[in-house]
Amino acid sequence: MRRVIEELIPEGLEGERVDRVVAMLADVSRSVASSLVSDDAVRVDQRVVASGSARVTGGQVISIVLPDTDEPAVVGDPSVDFRVVHEDDHILIIDKPAGLVVHPGAGNLDATLVNGIVARYPEIAAVGEPHRPGIVHRLDRGTSGLLVVARTSEAHVALVEQMSHHDPERVYTVLVWGSLDTSSGVIDAPIGRSNRRPTRMAVVRSGRPAVTRYEVERRFADPHPTTLVTCRLETGRTHQIRVHLSAIGHPVVGDRDYGGGRPGIDPGRPFLHACRLSLIHPVSGETIRFDSGLPADLVEILAALS
Repeated sequence: MRRVIEELIPEGLEGERVDRVVAMLADVSRSVASSLVSDDAVRVDQRVVASGSARVTGGQVISIVLPDTDEPAVVGDPSVDFRVVHEDDHILIIDKPAGLVVHPGAGNLDATLVNGIVARYPEIAAVGEPHRPGIVHRLDRGTSGLLVVARTSEAHVALVEQMSHHDPERVYTVLVWGSLDTSSGVIDAPIGRSNRRPTRMAVVRSGRPAVTRYEVERRFADPHPTTLVTCRLETGRTHQIRVHLSAIGHPVVGDRDYGGGRPGIDPGRPFLHACRLSLIHPVSGETIRFDSGLPADLVEILAALS
């Protein structure tokens, strides 16, 4: 089924190249965006765009015709349980429980957070990509905590732009194996697909730039040396915190994919919680901030450490 994305270009994208705007809105690579332009599949204010280097103006309407796809629309599932900590006419802030996949994909076609969102807020089904309506960033299945969801196309465009510039503040509470040598630091290392294990990510020279800042909160010695840290993302690569901490020899406790699944302390999932989210409201322009305390399973783990 052919899909058409039609969005109002926000003022924040004033002067951007049209192929970059297409890449952001359609969630495709720049090369795919260029191909869409070449195939006359992109219009701005009803006029076919002749070149990907053309510049857009805030307030214009961009239409993107995507190729035929057999991808089904998301079906609402009211049985999916999740907590909304804030809602208004434009956004939701959700505190996602661990174990819940954010949107349908290979191996997880239903019972995702998005299925639950569409059941509770059916209008979101028409916002953004059909297979992940309203979603502008993700949390891994085993990660708990805060994420923002767009309720309108206007909010979706603005939030995608914020995420592309890494403007929102995203802070995580993490327990890692071992005792870090310094009380704070910056991990600046590119992340891409692992050459040895393509389903995993790794620090690779050809990867995309990735920066994580960390600060030590507490150190523990018993039953094994571990450190509680706060991590702040300056970029948002897949599995970024997990990959970066593993790369410096301090994998996340409970993270079996990246070397953190060790005996003695077992949360049953990575000890990783998105504890703070701060962003600019896509319509009011106000800076808004939300905090989430550690869930009970992680609190229980900490209580057993000394």
